[in-house]
Amino acid sequence: MTPEELLQIGDRVVADARPGESVECVVTWSTDTEVRAYDGEIEAFTSANAAGVGVRVVDGHRQGFAYCGTLDEADIRAALDDARDNATFATVDPHAGIALPDGVALPVLDLGDDRLVAFPTESKLALALELEARVRSIDSRIFGVDSIDYSDSYAIGAVISTAGIRTASVESAASLVAYVLAAEGDDVTTGFGFSVGRHPDDLDVERCAADAVMRAVRMIGAAPMASERLTVIFDPWVTAQFIGIVADVFSADSVIKGRSLFADRLGENVAAECVTLVDDASDPRHWGATDSDAEGLATRRTTLIGAGTAEAFLHDSRSARMMGTASTGSAVRHGFQSTPSPGAQAVLLEPGTRSPEELLAMVGNGVLVQEVSGMHSGVNPVSGDFSTGIEGVRIRNGEMAEPIREVTIGSTLQRMLTEVVAVGNDLEFFPMEAAGVSLAIGDVTVSGEEP
Repeated sequence: MTPEELLQIGDRVVADARPGESVECVVTWSTDTEVRAYDGEIEAFTSANAAGVGVRVVDGHRQGFAYCGTLDEADIRAALDDARDNATFATVDPHAGIALPDGVALPVLDLGDDRLVAFPTESKLALALELEARVRSIDSRIFGVDSIDYSDSYAIGAVISTAGIRTASVESAASLVAYVLAAEGDDVTTGFGFSVGRHPDDLDVERCAADAVMRAVRMIGAAPMASERLTVIFDPWVTAQFIGIVADVFSADSVIKGRSLFADRLGENVAAECVTLVDDASDPRHWGATDSDAEGLATRRTTLIGAGTAEAFLHDSRSARMMGTASTGSAVRHGFQSTPSPGAQAVLLEPGTRSPEELLAMVGNGVLVQEVSGMHSGVNPVSGDFSTGIEGVRIRNGEMAEPIREVTIGSTLQRMLTEVVAVGNDLEFFPMEAAGVSLAIGDVTVSGEEP
């Protein structure tokens, strides 16, 4: 398939709009590969194409939606008819409607590497096997692997509407992920590492393996620590998860539903001055980068927190109409099977100037957090209450000391943002909606063993 072929499919759908109807058509096609290696052999291999069409019809402020998992013309026609029928049963919504062009030009991004389509299957299998062999060779304490995975995707998406939106994009991605097991005596630990890129040639087997082994071996001998209030440093992986939660609170959908602790705080100081949090899917470095959002509007940089001040929420066209503002090009979908809603696409904290080693020295006495458990379930987006289990390494005299686990950290999102001591310079991009950087946060309650 080509972008133009998908656009032509959408053209035929919107051409059948009836007088007074607004019609939006989303068309997707992808080819995906997944490989799993174990014990020197390929344990699992899948390669498949997928396609689908989602149709949204708005008529008289009533919205209907339907989809089909095929590009067959008859099925697409049935989806349009179903969407039209569903609209007749929908509740009147004065804010319902498709996105209107806003004059913002699409960013010019190079996110699709056409070479991926022709990359040999044998080479994909070899990458997974090479990663497993490398993991097992680095340290004698690595006694096994939980999983060694290679995956890639080459995807085309298009949005076409009666409002005049007509855009298509191509995006490719490849990744290696290793989950390993380390042991010394009866003490068993786990660690992970990964490498991502737009093409398999971008992947770094050595880095992926080394990170997984380091994370596993570093936790051997870990034990609880005494409860204490101190400064913690989130490593980039943990920070990415943390700021992903913060960004969710800035979704206009959360604000409208009364689930955002920053609902009435635009223009107020909500974080330390060193905190600038942005969502920018037009930044090609991000895994979530794309030139247009799920409604076909251009992606753009939106500053959520600028130098500590809450500046903006993330909007799609409906939330913008509800709140009397403009879309930020932040409509997201869970594939062609869903309607759009506002959300983060590519979040990062603007990096600081200190290296991870300099952060350790600055903190002096604290905890380096390398993994968290249940972060999303441990955070209340309304009250901001934050409590999650962690594992990591104790910091003493500015250096890493003994590993710790079976420990919980607690605070609130509001307090943690205002207590940010420093942002590191080690920006790293992950296969998720947020990038990461080392982040030092003061006055956090660490709950472990009681004396």
